[in-house]
Amino acid sequence: MDPEVSLLLQCPPGGLPQEQVEVELSPAHDRRPLPGGDKPITATWETRLQSQPWLFDAPKFRLHSATLAPVDSRGPQLLLRLGLTSYRDFLGTNWSSSASWLQEQGAANWGDRQAYLADPLGVGAALVTADDFLVFLRRSWQVAEAPGLVDVPGGHPEPQALCPGTHPQHEGLPGALVVRELFSSVQQEICDEVNLPPVTLSQPLLLGIARNETSAGRASAEFHVQCSLTSEEVRSYYLSGGPEAHESTGIIFVETQRVQRLQETEMWAELCPSAKGAILLYNRVQGSPA
Repeated sequence: MDPEVSLLLQCPPGGLPQEQVEVELSPAHDRRPLPGGDKPITATWETRLQSQPWLFDAPKFRLHSATLAPVDSRGPQLLLRLGLTSYRDFLGTNWSSSASWLQEQGAANWGDRQAYLADPLGVGAALVTADDFLVFLRRSWQVAEAPGLVDVPGGHPEPQALCPGTHPQHEGLPGALVVRELFSSVQQEICDEVNLPPVTLSQPLLLGIARNETSAGRASAEFHVQCSLTSEEVRSYYLSGGPEAHESTGIIFVETQRVQRLQETEMWAELCPSAKGAILLYNRVQGSPA
């Protein structure tokens, strides 16, 4: 396994549809206040804004834990326990120079290495074209994370999307709506980043959850999404621009057969950890092990 990524959870073969996923949203699943208080988070945020003034804070869902039920379970097969956090807290904990120390303190004080970390849940897509290519994007040098590296389309489910105009609260976000946002957000990210019409995309199937070990174990839910367009048609849409075209500088296509051996190629070193997690899960859940 690549040291930059680990697999927290692998779904059954074929992946899980939205109907087989359940969310428990609770303040009990929020991060713990830092030992000594949260002032270091504010200091980190203010420093980052000085060098990257385009950054903005926003609420995010925090992954606390996930439990996969037995295959013969009659109810939802996957339970996600989520809290609320923010992008600001993410930069001040997971990306902090003291992240390793915070993990040690979390283990010692709470029996949980991630207890003090924001751990916002991301989403990513193993997007497959009609002619069997996976879609990758070269990240812009202007993005806050993994600039210049190669990624799969992705981003974050947004609590704000479920309660426009108000600050998200745990009790105001039913679990079923959070699940819907989790699945719909990955489709929306594809539309925004690759500029594809929604009608060309299949319903996402959850492959599993990967952790980015370069950002202290921040988790990302990885999905398989099938596109009805060929790679050349996808390229044409991408080159026409889109709402988030500024986040990438180029599009890359890799045959699905080659993806099974991607770790053996030079391209693997160019992938950011979230993309590595998506590929590892795609190979294990939808194809042959990598």
